[in-house]
Amino acid sequence: MAGSTTPYPTVPVDLAIAVGEASGDWIGALAIEHLIQTQAVRMEGIAGPKLRELGVQPLHGSEELSVRGYVEVIRHLPRLLKMRKNLIRHWSVSNRPKVFVGVDAPDFNLNLELALRESGIPTVHVVCPSIWAWRMERIHKIKAACSHVLCIFPFEPEILAKEGISATYIGHPMAALVPEKIDSTAYRAKLNLQSDGQLLAVLPGSRGAEVKHIGPAFVQAAVELLKQKPELRFVTPMPPGSSLLGIFKAMIPAQLQDRWALVEGKSHECIAAANAVMLASGTATLEAMMYRKPMVIAYKMPWLSYQMMKGKGYMPYVGLPNILLNEFAVPELLQDDATPTALAEKALFQLDNDVNRTRLETLFAEQHQRLLKPSGEIASRVIQQVMHG
Repeated sequence: MAGSTTPYPTVPVDLAIAVGEASGDWIGALAIEHLIQTQAVRMEGIAGPKLRELGVQPLHGSEELSVRGYVEVIRHLPRLLKMRKNLIRHWSVSNRPKVFVGVDAPDFNLNLELALRESGIPTVHVVCPSIWAWRMERIHKIKAACSHVLCIFPFEPEILAKEGISATYIGHPMAALVPEKIDSTAYRAKLNLQSDGQLLAVLPGSRGAEVKHIGPAFVQAAVELLKQKPELRFVTPMPPGSSLLGIFKAMIPAQLQDRWALVEGKSHECIAAANAVMLASGTATLEAMMYRKPMVIAYKMPWLSYQMMKGKGYMPYVGLPNILLNEFAVPELLQDDATPTALAEKALFQLDNDVNRTRLETLFAEQHQRLLKPSGEIASRVIQQVMHG
């Protein structure tokens, strides 16, 4: 194709990859680490620090795809579209890899995969988009764009198979990080937290908009709880290096300051140290499940965004533990239902009801085992099969 120059160097590669966010870099690295143990592979793409350490030549940093929310996406859209156009031209014409691996970031990667697959390059998509929760129409694009999909939830391959999409369950990579025995006292010691008494982990999300919308309700729920449990203590982890810790701290009233620990990072440790968790819907609910913790899931978003999204859901649940168990095992309080009084009432039950705690610990331990697979090895094997046809 004439005039097909791109801003990237033309160096022969075997594998091209694109990841967004730290989690994508980590999951991609698990697969690549096993791949390079079995064969020499030349690699380039959109990479984070872990992939770079493994030898992936970065054409872009993974942080360039970390854009959230409608307004942010619109602002960055011209840059992202130009980046994708350049990568398509680069990989489909001047620097064709044997396989392309897209990790998560479906809004960016599926269109990239579609163009590359149409040009004859096999594609593997890692982390199935949550079509089972909403936007099921995406399954048609997945079928056209992906030679193979690597799934992190056990029920996903069956959904894809019904549409004739090749898929493999690799387990959830996070499951291997969680020990089978959880010693809450040891985790409290690591965090320099009081060893006795009840502790509630409060996780209002890892993004500014989430903290702004659900944070005040969580704090007021804590005030309500303290009236009934004067000795109760709280701990909240926040992403390291972000301004969210200061934003959330400003929401906490004076009477709670001395019993509320704010921690940079260490979300797993905070969950493990607690008796129960009150948290925003998202990946953290899965982490709380793996650590066998009773929990209350809540979510609030701007009214208009909620109206746009609520008609697109297919399941009665939003929390991953409930989705995996196919039941309301733990309470979910969304939008107007997430009042401080309701949150406090549900949290009190999760803290104090021993029958509920025992049941959840058993259910959650079973789910943890289902999610526990040698993810990197399985992913590497499939990528090699697709690469070599």
